[in-house]
Amino acid sequence: MAKRVCLTLGLELLPIETEFAELLPGFAEDRWDITTGLFISDDRRKLVDFTRPIWMLADGLLVAKDNPRAFDGYRSVANDRTALIGVISGQIQHRTALQNAIQPERLRIFATQAEAANAVAAGVVHAYASAALAHRGYLSRRPNAPLDVVDVPAVEKQPAPGAFALAKGSATLLQRVDLCLSDLLGSPWHREMMSGYGFSDTDIDRLL
Repeated sequence: MAKRVCLTLGLELLPIETEFAELLPGFAEDRWDITTGLFISDDRRKLVDFTRPIWMLADGLLVAKDNPRAFDGYRSVANDRTALIGVISGQIQHRTALQNAIQPERLRIFATQAEAANAVAAGVVHAYASAALAHRGYLSRRPNAPLDVVDVPAVEKQPAPGAFALAKGSATLLQRVDLCLSDLLGSPWHREMMSGYGFSDTDIDRLL
């Protein structure tokens, strides 16, 4: 999506790989102009400006193969008094876990997706909370990993919108990107592109 937006606007795209926790602080150091899609939250709005939403994602738990603890969401983890849950530093799922009665001392914070997934596989934690689609994408590249995905029910966490983040004061760029997104989102190109990443037409319609 970012590539298509930049191409349409005549901008050069220079991707920079970084850890999740560095995405927002990187604006203060002028390390980039826009980030990959992030869940929108009031706390983040204080730090950055968001484009119009580019996806809606539901949460999921990455668990050991065959889900031996029979987790079916955050609250089942909370009810299992010996269970530990991993989250990525700075991600929305940290707060969501707390809101669903998981005690702070049972949370383990990791810097990257790979670290958290490896911790589940090794039994260091018993679940790792993130977007369900991100978990499935991770496993699609590692079909032999001893892991499964559990979808978090909507009663615990509704699918939430995410958007590109821009530095505060980027009003002109924000307007240009939003206008471009208005033309792209829901188009045949967009639906075909997103289907390659596991999004259905229903997911797109929910966003629109």
